[in-house]
Amino acid sequence: MSHTQALCRFLAELNHTHLPEDVLARTEDLYLDWLASALASQGAHPIPLFERYAQKMGPSSGPAQVIVNGASTSAYFAALVNGASSHLVEQDDLHNSSVLHPATVVFPAALAAAQDLGKSGRDLLLASVAGYEAGIRIGEFMGRSHYRIFHTTATVGTLAAAVAVGKLLDFNQEQFINLLGSAGTQAAGLWEFLRDAADSKQLHTAKAAADGLLAAYLTAEGLTGARNILEGDQGLAAGMSSDAEPSKLSADLGSRWALLETSFKFHASCRHTHPAADALLDLMQRERLTAADIAHVETRVHQGAIDVLGRVTVPTSVHQAKFSMGTVLGLIAVHGKAGLTEFHERALTDPAVSSFRDKVSMTLDAEVDSAYPQRWLGRVTVTTLDGRTLHGAIDEPKGDPGNTLSRRELADKFQRLAQFSGARTPLEAHALIEKVWDLRNTASMAHWL
Repeated sequence: MSHTQALCRFLAELNHTHLPEDVLARTEDLYLDWLASALASQGAHPIPLFERYAQKMGPSSGPAQVIVNGASTSAYFAALVNGASSHLVEQDDLHNSSVLHPATVVFPAALAAAQDLGKSGRDLLLASVAGYEAGIRIGEFMGRSHYRIFHTTATVGTLAAAVAVGKLLDFNQEQFINLLGSAGTQAAGLWEFLRDAADSKQLHTAKAAADGLLAAYLTAEGLTGARNILEGDQGLAAGMSSDAEPSKLSADLGSRWALLETSFKFHASCRHTHPAADALLDLMQRERLTAADIAHVETRVHQGAIDVLGRVTVPTSVHQAKFSMGTVLGLIAVHGKAGLTEFHERALTDPAVSSFRDKVSMTLDAEVDSAYPQRWLGRVTVTTLDGRTLHGAIDEPKGDPGNTLSRRELADKFQRLAQFSGARTPLEAHALIEKVWDLRNTASMAHWL
């Protein structure tokens, strides 16, 4: 049995009795965090473009719901818009060793299909776990080389979304094999957009969620796919990786719940900036420094951070600022936080932040690079204006599994994000939070919002 076949057998046999309580609770937490990210993008460019496209090309009504505007449409177009909206504000989750944002591809597809198929909250949770477990392992299988050119959440995300929907459709092993073939052949998404501050990142997650759903629904109708799309000579790894490890596809299935390793985002920026941001904040608090005391900050980072963040020097948009190490650290140093409000009101216009940005550099560090992607270490060296050299170190950024957000902190984050866009009042947000934490008892996801 190949590693792909073993993964598909696990997915087919997975049922509610296999899920430990901590996995169920964590899935509810991840769903809440995803929903907050989607709500926070209401009205923000380029999400209305996706809404208008869905209105033009999709049905005027349907069983699935678009989160940002409450419209009803088909499952395909709901997955498309919800996939785009939940990846805009850079607050959605990340799994470290796969460098995958699972929520923004798994939940849009799973929710849309669950509403279309009349499934329960428990069904949604089970399907989401399947999507996470498969997506994370496929991301780890693809290796570090894949991420240098390809946006893993776009490529691997297509397969993760497909698996979640396939589970809602109760696929057997053979159907999951065909499903991966049809999803994998659609996998796409390149990092080049960072150079231009383009909107492609939202297109990536929109298409991953929608195309994953497309692959699953066509598989249910009998469409066949390549049987060895992951490991084959002309498959995904052959074309998109130079360091793929097939054993990662099937390692510890059913005993290691990779979903539990997923991190929540604290800062509203690219996750590659978080370790250095936390290390700088910790150092400044410890040494009682202000931004005016600092002459230079050297961030010692892994190669993946340089590959992604090194493309942005002087950001020209708020979204691009979230991929600028200097801007993120400038917000941390000057304002003490790098949240949505700080990015939208200060990242591009505050001269103190711009000045600090120019004091920040990135250097490849052997220790940090060797730990990545399993661990995202934060290391900074600060030179002060009075000539001191100070070092900051963080081994687990805020939001990592060992330094996670509590349910109270997740609820606070949900309130902040919902109020940021005006998508929900505090009372409405509180009601949604309670609904999410009761998902396992929800009889039907139809009209859930």
